[in-house]
Amino acid sequence: MQVNISTRHGHLGTTTQEKITEKVEKLTRFHERLTAIEVTVDLGNEEQPSLEIQITAEKAGKFVASASAEQLLTALDTVMHKLEQQLKKHKEKAGDHHHSTVKRAEPTE
Repeated sequence: MQVNISTRHGHLGTTTQEKITEKVEKLTRFHERLTAIEVTVDLGNEEQPSLEIQITAEKAGKFVASASAEQLLTALDTVMHKLEQQLKKHKEKAGDHHHSTVKRAEPTE
């Protein structure tokens, strides 16, 4: 899995980049076949930095979430929660589709 972090209107320190990478790699708990994670940090508004994460998953497409908060790591936590929900929902849908039991109507006489 490839994790790319890009920054607009500023620069992130190595420690912050490592924290972000460490957190986003935990998303593999919700989907085993994540192929790429793109993290975009926008520091244009100093009081409310925004963060967007795009995930590409094999046989599942893309998942996207974004948030802004007073602290960058708070925005990261919000985005992580949104993505976890999306991945869980996708997994439930895929599981329901493959393992659903079809109730057939009883023949009436």
